[in-house]
Amino acid sequence: MFILLLILLSIGLIILATTVLKLHPFLALLAASFFFGICSGIPMEELIETINAGFGKTIGNIGIVIIVGIIIGTFLEKTGGAYTLANVVLRLVGSNRVHTAMGAIGYLVSIPVFADSGFIILSSLNKALAKKAGVSLAGTAIALSLGLMASHTMVPPTPGPIAAAGIIDADLGKVILIGLFVSIGATLVVLQFANWMGKRIYIDPEPDLSESEIMEKTAKAPSAIKSFLPILVPILLIILRSIAKYPTEPFGTGGLADTLIFLGNPVFALIVGLFFAFLLPKKLDRSMLSSSGWVGESLKAASLIILITGAGGAFGSVLQHTDLKSVIDDLGIGNGLGLWLPFIISAIIKSAQGSSTVAIITTAGIVQAMLGPMGLDAEMSKAMVVVAIGAGAGVVSHANDSFFWVVTQMSNMSVNQGYRLHSLGSGILGISAMIILSVISLFL
Repeated sequence: MFILLLILLSIGLIILATTVLKLHPFLALLAASFFFGICSGIPMEELIETINAGFGKTIGNIGIVIIVGIIIGTFLEKTGGAYTLANVVLRLVGSNRVHTAMGAIGYLVSIPVFADSGFIILSSLNKALAKKAGVSLAGTAIALSLGLMASHTMVPPTPGPIAAAGIIDADLGKVILIGLFVSIGATLVVLQFANWMGKRIYIDPEPDLSESEIMEKTAKAPSAIKSFLPILVPILLIILRSIAKYPTEPFGTGGLADTLIFLGNPVFALIVGLFFAFLLPKKLDRSMLSSSGWVGESLKAASLIILITGAGGAFGSVLQHTDLKSVIDDLGIGNGLGLWLPFIISAIIKSAQGSSTVAIITTAGIVQAMLGPMGLDAEMSKAMVVVAIGAGAGVVSHANDSFFWVVTQMSNMSVNQGYRLHSLGSGILGISAMIILSVISLFL
């Protein structure tokens, strides 16, 4: 019970530090690591070595993948590739089914691009489509925001799920496959919610850009093939690697399997995606690759994620020094909650401090040490844990989340409407995803 109390107090310290004291999550996680280590009786020298080892190992496993993934997203954003992706989805879905179209566009764009940036990029398109279709902006804006959130929290190469997979040592290909199934299912659920609420709350779209201005922007963007390659090629390679490593050896044990395993290594796969991202500009200027250009901008964004990821790994490493198996066995947590425990922890941290990425990374550090005692240390189980954490990181987005304000302010929503639409919708998204994952877990 003492160890459980320490874990709860450590979580409380992280929440207090990031919400009330406004400390950077890196400092909050580091403080929690020292707090837990000292109170649990780990000698100081050993504690520092443990924190260093956990920090270094985590960054070593996943740092390059996060950096390259963010650079790809920046190139898609800056060149207008995100607009091209949106245009392709519109042609496939049909602009008359505007809620489905915006949800699908958001889902696709947020795989490489942060949800906040994705909403800002696509807001003008969303307003123009809603005005043309004669529907309320309330429904289309929520379809877009929840579509963005679904892939942002559950589908690599978004930084949060990638970081969690690195901390937990989950197979990235399995995380992508399970994350796709779960998040697409949950997105279909919230699209019904968006359509339903759009009929009950009317917000005038008031477009920022005319349809002709949007078409002009899209005309300058890269082609559809160029825009899809930086996303789809790495995902395909990573999934093929996971299939090649499956115990039944579907590609055999010869050269083909070895080649797929090498090509699908997350670092190599993302570097292949980066090569295709460099083809997006009409002319690749060396200034784009400089410290003050697009790459430099990406590295600044990536450094924050990497620092938080490393601190989350350090916190998890400190937790591993305790006898969590006895705690879990005594409380019967393993039999009672299973995958729901990571979901609940992630949801509490998300709701308390606002950032989905911080919630995902913090929760991964906490549950990393619990996987063995809870019987969730098999390869497929670890992948499902990552997705469960991501599902929890959507519950709920409200006033302490920057994304909440991006959605409400750019969609002419009042705060009250934001709670009824975006906050409620994010809760439905996360819970729906967890229910779908629970069903899937019965068969895997």
